[in-house]
Amino acid sequence: MLVFADYKYLYLLILIPLIPIIYGVLRSLRSRRLRKLGDPALVSALMPSWSGAKGWWRIILFDLALFCFILGIARPQIGAKLAQRETKGAEIIICLDVSNSMLAQDYSPDRLSRAKLAISRLVDKMQGDRIGLIVFAGTSFVQLPVTTDYVSAKMFLNSIDTQSVPVQGTAMGDAILTAARGFSTQSDKSRAIIVITDGENHEDDPVDAARTVAEMGIKVYTIGVGSLQGQPIPKDGELMKDKDGNIVVTRLDEHTLRQVADAGNGAYVHAGNEEFGLNPIIAELKKLEQEKFNSVVFEEYDEQYMYFFAAALFFLVLEMLIGERKAKRRLFE
Repeated sequence: MLVFADYKYLYLLILIPLIPIIYGVLRSLRSRRLRKLGDPALVSALMPSWSGAKGWWRIILFDLALFCFILGIARPQIGAKLAQRETKGAEIIICLDVSNSMLAQDYSPDRLSRAKLAISRLVDKMQGDRIGLIVFAGTSFVQLPVTTDYVSAKMFLNSIDTQSVPVQGTAMGDAILTAARGFSTQSDKSRAIIVITDGENHEDDPVDAARTVAEMGIKVYTIGVGSLQGQPIPKDGELMKDKDGNIVVTRLDEHTLRQVADAGNGAYVHAGNEEFGLNPIIAELKKLEQEKFNSVVFEEYDEQYMYFFAAALFFLVLEMLIGERKAKRRLFE
């Protein structure tokens, strides 16, 4: 597959059709000026060596040279080389709450945005560890399977919002079980789940789920997002209300999150505005025994720009050799 490393230069291709158009307009204006000097046939006779056709050939060759040069500076590459790479690290699956309560603004700009920023910064620091993303509200699903492709991880992370899961609620236990099924390794010492939520669970028993996965050798950590005092939930420019017309206030349920972390042999951290809580957990995860992973990746792209530069030089030299005068009479004419 052909890709361009500096694709922004491809916008210069708009010049390719413009050059012959501009040349044609200038040729037309030149012809008008010559007609003002006198009879066109007489003027042509006074310039017997001038060739109009060669002017067009030169423009076509210059256009081809410019076309090849633009493709060259855009750095065309072919991903032709596959390699098997071995990395060492832990597997971490993050379960991110995307229920409406995560829109509360006790963090700037809101709980969900602050959590996504913290995860993004965590991904930037990863080296060798695998990461996966689970989103959950009333149900859960895999947003990103475990991978070392950190660019894709950040891309999928940016697309997450409260509409990512159509069923509202907070099924924390289902998210934990979904994450447990997503690990690619069965090592008892290199798997961890990090649950980021406000802890208001309404659908299932997350403590029992954490106890179940802990028996599989998976540690469960929880990060509590929100304030104990509670915050209203803004949505569509208004504050969310219940069926009785009362403003809904969402509060951090630390008690549940501590129970989940204890059952999962992990730890609970209350997220702050400065230190969200992922760094202390990752520091503890670094103590886990690192697992070796083998993955097939594109190791490198083969650069193709030199061929386009060579073609551009060929067309440019050819354009310079043509000149604008008619060829002299053939030798045996």
